Amino acid sequence: MEIISSPSRLSPSLQRLLPHRRLHTRACNSKKKNVSQRHSGNEECNPICRGRRDILTISLISMGLFAPLAAYGKSKSKAIYDERRLLEQNKKIQKTNNAPDDFPSFIREGFDVKVVTSENYITRDSGLIYRDFEVGTGDCPKDGQQVVFHYIGYNESGRRIDSTYLQGAPAKIRLGNKTLVPGFEEGIRDMKPGGKRRIIIPPELGPPVGPSTFFSAKQFEVFDVELLQVQDCLRRTIGFYSDVVCT
Repeated sequence: MEIISSPSRLSPSLQRLLPHRRLHTRACNSKKKNVSQRHSGNEECNPICRGRRDILTISLISMGLFAPLAAYGKSKSKAIYDERRLLEQNKKIQKTNNAPDDFPSFIREGFDVKVVTSENYITRDSGLIYRDFEVGTGDCPKDGQQVVFHYIGYNESGRRIDSTYLQGAPAKIRLGNKTLVPGFEEGIRDMKPGGKRRIIIPPELGPPVGPSTFFSAKQFEVFDVELLQVQDCLRRTIGFYSDVVCT
C-alpha cells in the first residue's frame, strides 16, 4: 500500500477525512518502540491511521460499486456488437453457399441458438417456423393420404444437403405413419396442392441424429417444399398379396 505523505495529493472530498497538518509516518512505529510515548503516539497515530483506513474503505467501496456497472455496460455493448458481427458472417457464408433469398440466420451462443428471420415468417407454439411463398388451392392432406412433393434441404449455413429436383422425381409419403420427420410432417400437413413453403425445423422436431445420418445434433434444418398433389389411398388384396394403392 502506498504511503500518503501529503494531504495535497488527495482529492478534495477525501482530504476532509485527514487532519489539516502534515502526516508523520513514523508516528505509528513509535508506538511499538517507545512505551513511554504510547499516549502521545496514540494521539498522533489514531487520527492518521483512522484516516488511512477510511480512505481504503472508500476506495474498496468505490471499486465494488462501480466496477460491476462498468463491466455490465461493456458486456452488453459487446454482445450487441458480436451479434451484428455474426449476422454479417452468416450472410457472407450463405452467399458463398448460394443460399436462396430471405434465408434465415442462426446465431449460436453456447448451446442456445437464436433464429433471425424477416417479418414474413410465422413461429408456432411447437417451435416450428415457416413462410408461405404460394398458398395453393384445394384441401389440405389428412392422415392416410399420400402427399407428392418436391423439396430442397439446407443446413444452417445455407448449404444444400438434399434435393428431389436433382434426383429427377418427387417424393411420395403417406401421412400419419410417423415415417416423416415430425417437424416436416407438421409443416406440410396444412399446405394445399400447388403451395410453396419454407419450413425451419428446430432440433426438438428434427430427424434422428447420429453417425448413420447426415444430420448433426442441435442443428436447425431448413426445407423449401412444393406440394404437388394429395392422393387418396386404398388397400388392395389379391390372393395372399396385399398392398396400398394411392391415386
